[in-house]
Amino acid sequence: MSEALTPTSTPLALDIAQARARLADLTVIDVRTPAEYASGHVPGAFNVPLDALRRALPALRQAAARGELLMVCASGNRSANACGTLAEHGISAATLSGGTSAWAAAGHAVERPEGAARRVWGMERQVRFTAGTLVLIGLGLGLVVHPAFQLLSAGVAGGLVYSAVSDTCGMAYVLGKLPHNRPRGTDLDATLAHLRER
Repeated sequence: MSEALTPTSTPLALDIAQARARLADLTVIDVRTPAEYASGHVPGAFNVPLDALRRALPALRQAAARGELLMVCASGNRSANACGTLAEHGISAATLSGGTSAWAAAGHAVERPEGAARRVWGMERQVRFTAGTLVLIGLGLGLVVHPAFQLLSAGVAGGLVYSAVSDTCGMAYVLGKLPHNRPRGTDLDATLAHLRER
């Protein structure tokens, strides 16, 4: 027997086996960027990127009234944040422990949209690469051009500390807006309409 979801500050987490057993009864929402979603997602998942979650609240509220929501991302961090945002608005949702990475590692199939292009890096990897690159640039320019460029490295370090303390990531938000993370053929309005009608 499944436990009914209620809005809480700590989201209910379903492990891979629990989610797979209940997949037909859940409305699965993948909160990764459209490019990450296109690289492979839990079967039947709808793509509502985390940065569009507030816009999607009415459709998600309607979907939650008809059945339980399962939020999914790459590792479970963004989906837990999404559950928190939904709970603030009285919408119950669970998160998938370990995310799509754990789903695929368990040997379960992932879906890819027809004509899905190349695989993109996950957002966490993009953030690590960008932050590391900016730190190296700041240090390099600080040594070669002018010491003031080291402030770039300090700014990135401060941003990473703030990101950890606040459990948010401004860099991920900005990277999510880049064209490689927003491939053609992604239509949030169509997804939201489908969630309202489902």
